[in-house]
Amino acid sequence: MKVSVTDAKGQLTELVRRAEAGDEVILTRHGQDAVRLVSVKSLPSRASRRALLETVRAAGAAKAAPGQSAARSQDFLYGNDGLPR
Repeated sequence: MKVSVTDAKGQLTELVRRAEAGDEVILTRHGQDAVRLVSVKSLPSRASRRALLETVRAAGAAKAAPGQSAARSQDFLYGNDGLPR
């Protein structure tokens, strides 16, 4: 998105939010590109997000008790009549 410096003065907060979200914000002066707003924090790449997701999935799978259903994981808290022990 391109915005003139004059117009940017009134909407700086919104422009900073957009730059932080990864949008390209270019400020122009007299119709010429002058400055580009970029976030200091770099956004994680798609590959690094996928790797993180796979790590979390693997950790969750490792914690799951083999052969135990989540639906029945708290049955030991209740008696045969369905009431709490």
